Amino acid sequence: MLAIRLMRMGAKKRPSYRIVVKEKLSKRDGACLENLGTYNPTREPAEIILKAERVQYWIEKGAQPTDTVRQIIKQAAKAKASAAEVQTA
Repeated sequence: MLAIRLMRMGAKKRPSYRIVVKEKLSKRDGACLENLGTYNPTREPAEIILKAERVQYWIEKGAQPTDTVRQIIKQAAKAKASAAEVQTA
């Protein structure tokens, strides 16, 4: 079973994460199938870089996002929609 989850990167006490697709039972920092983006919670506001079309592809293939990743995907979609709205106004 595939999962879209966070892989911890960064230095001690300064975390940053990669959003990756990997087997559900594999180690947190083990090998992954594809890197879908990054999440940096230490920035203000939190920095989210996400390949939305690839996320959608993997969800269609059956990959299940974790609860945290699901929230990050929603935040990224909301930020993208508001940025598009500002450009059209």
